[in-house]
Amino acid sequence: MTAFTTRQTPITSVVILARILLALMFVIAGAFKFANLQGTAGYITSGGLPFGALLAPVVAAVELFFGLAIIVGWQARWAALGLALFTIVASLFFHKFWAVPADQAFVQQLMFLKNMAAAGGLLMVFSFGAGPGSLDARGASTAA
Repeated sequence: MTAFTTRQTPITSVVILARILLALMFVIAGAFKFANLQGTAGYITSGGLPFGALLAPVVAAVELFFGLAIIVGWQARWAALGLALFTIVASLFFHKFWAVPADQAFVQQLMFLKNMAAAGGLLMVFSFGAGPGSLDARGASTAA
């Protein structure tokens, strides 16, 4: 039996919901970045990074596709590691709460800490896998 044919438990439902909630902000952000690549390129450049026009579609693809991979639980460990590293690096460039005027520091610190919390959740997915109700679990059960 596979993870999709066994009876769903409340824990399975919670794990699926957790994957969706963890990855949803990346999927939405990636889709919006694709919809506004020029604005995304400008934002990337405003953070001090070169080649904003080249990086914009790459960043959008990373967020969208890795986020979707986590939601469905396909290669979720690697997708989660990629998004965790991406999130940490992006936060260091775009949420420098330590280097902004005091009236902006609170919001930037809040965004930075939100991203660190998401990175922590992603590192847990990397450590423990996608869990039940995922394509990874389905593949593991059919291989066994």
